[in-house]
Amino acid sequence: MLLAQADNGGLGQLSRAELEELALLYRQVAADLSVLRRDATARSYTDHVNELLTRAHHIIYSGRKTSARSLFRFLRDDYPAIFQRQLPFVLASLLISVAWGLLGAALTSARPDFMRHFVGPAMIATMERHEMWTKSVVSMAPTASSYIMTNNLSVSFATFAGGIAFGLGTFFYLYVNGMMLGVIGAACHQYAMSLALWSFVAPHGSLELPSILIAGGAGLRLGYSMLFPGSLRWRESVAQGGMEATRLVSGIIPLLVLAGLLEGFFSPSHAPVWLKFTVGGLLFSLLLLWLFRPVKPAAGI
Repeated sequence: MLLAQADNGGLGQLSRAELEELALLYRQVAADLSVLRRDATARSYTDHVNELLTRAHHIIYSGRKTSARSLFRFLRDDYPAIFQRQLPFVLASLLISVAWGLLGAALTSARPDFMRHFVGPAMIATMERHEMWTKSVVSMAPTASSYIMTNNLSVSFATFAGGIAFGLGTFFYLYVNGMMLGVIGAACHQYAMSLALWSFVAPHGSLELPSILIAGGAGLRLGYSMLFPGSLRWRESVAQGGMEATRLVSGIIPLLVLAGLLEGFFSPSHAPVWLKFTVGGLLFSLLLLWLFRPVKPAAGI
């Protein structure tokens, strides 16, 4: 009856006592559902209870209003716990990227022509002149910054969304990103441009590269839920994995926005090399302090 009343008029139609009763019933039904799932003879009851629980969840949580304050609390308190819980998938993303990066660097060092599979002629021409290909960014910083932000968000969310293909899409994007970084790093080393490259990468890369790795971890989490449902039904495993992966990837949006601003305005500037490395190191240190701060585990839904 409470669900029907809320469906018709929203949570505003319920009194304080009814809201408390709905919340209590929601928790009780969630506990009952976990018991029913272990009973193979109660399949029809399980589906019915799951449907009721889904309706209640939608009604309860759709009424939450997103505000700057709630977003700040999510980033401050909830997100570090979410990240720490999914850390094995982020580490797997890191290992995949590093492995392909090392391979790309080794192949480019052994056979310099290998870089042509990943680096265009225009970039190679600038390296032959010992110039950074990023000089043009400075003259069009506002436009470039907007483009870079959009591109970084697109790459990160494509890496995350690739998990829907049983994790294969995510693996492909991590391969491309890792290999590209390794190839360019080795190519710049051959042209004695390592300092120019890494001083450019350090400020924005301190946030951008971890963001891509986190997006990769989210994609791997989604793929894992599809391949290894465990005791859950496949649909339930995918739903749970998708929810956790989405919450994990949501925290990188402000990081990518800041990284885009840095890449458009500061990284290609003529600021001293020491300052660029200092900014990169400081931002990366703050990122680690945020992600690994001791917090209470994030509440599941």
